[in-house]
Amino acid sequence: MYREMLLIRRFEERAGQLYGMGMIGGFCHLYIGQEAVVTGMQGALRATDSVITGYRDHGHMIAAGIDPKVVMAELTGRAAGISKGKGGSMHMFSVEHGFYGGHGIVAAQVPLGTGLGFAHKYKGDGGIAVTYFGDGASNQGQVYESFNMAELWKLPVIYVIENNQYAMGTSVNRSSSEDQLYRRGESFRVPGLQVDGMDVLAVRGAADAAVAWVRAGKGPLLLEMKTYRYRGHSMSDPAKYRSREEVQAMRDKSDPIEHAKKELIEMGAATEASLKELEKDIRAIVAEAADFAEQTPEPDAAELYTDVLVGKY
Repeated sequence: MYREMLLIRRFEERAGQLYGMGMIGGFCHLYIGQEAVVTGMQGALRATDSVITGYRDHGHMIAAGIDPKVVMAELTGRAAGISKGKGGSMHMFSVEHGFYGGHGIVAAQVPLGTGLGFAHKYKGDGGIAVTYFGDGASNQGQVYESFNMAELWKLPVIYVIENNQYAMGTSVNRSSSEDQLYRRGESFRVPGLQVDGMDVLAVRGAADAAVAWVRAGKGPLLLEMKTYRYRGHSMSDPAKYRSREEVQAMRDKSDPIEHAKKELIEMGAATEASLKELEKDIRAIVAEAADFAEQTPEPDAAELYTDVLVGKY
């Protein structure tokens, strides 16, 4: 889990650099600070499960086992990208890995994730749908329509609210009359838990409990992950709505990677030297991904007309 979090962190830092160099166009939302959430959740899942999220999705793709090279190639709009360079940062997708996309419309993935849960129940394949959304999305109406149907039909869905404290530039306390987001399912009898999303072991423990609940046919569950993003909402966000001191305090006290590193050393599972070697390996993987993304060709112009419609007439 430490390795996974470190890979996501270094990958996102490099993506930020490539964006600054003009290699990545459009929007780019980085996951730096929130790595423990997807790492802890993904570790509890099976290959038959489905995952869907919003536009801050690079970390979710890497956690789903997708090669960082094809993720980075997608970010830079290359033909070798996981979605042929057509999805970019916000709309990557891989059915093969059970990853049903990043979604650019706030909260649009929540009813879609509920539909994935319905599909698992309908097929009887034992799979569950993990549906990620943020504190900002939690105020959207379609979220509650989804909760109602999921509980009514006892769908195998885990709703994960990644509460990183700010919806774009508005703090959760200013935009939510009920800021204890794990309670948002109460009207629909969807139980919720609040979890320290900066502690990967706490996330994994909650994930195991949630997966056991949902697989037992008890219906949906809501997990509020209290987390924090160090960078702005997107690369174009100067983040003037919070102080540098606030961000630095979170980095110093609650960083998920530093916390895991300390625990690994204390329990004798790793040494400073072995973790430095691991860091070297991760940096090499990320450098290779960036090189691959820079060197592979852009899609042919004819690709504009492919994948537009799917169906038989």
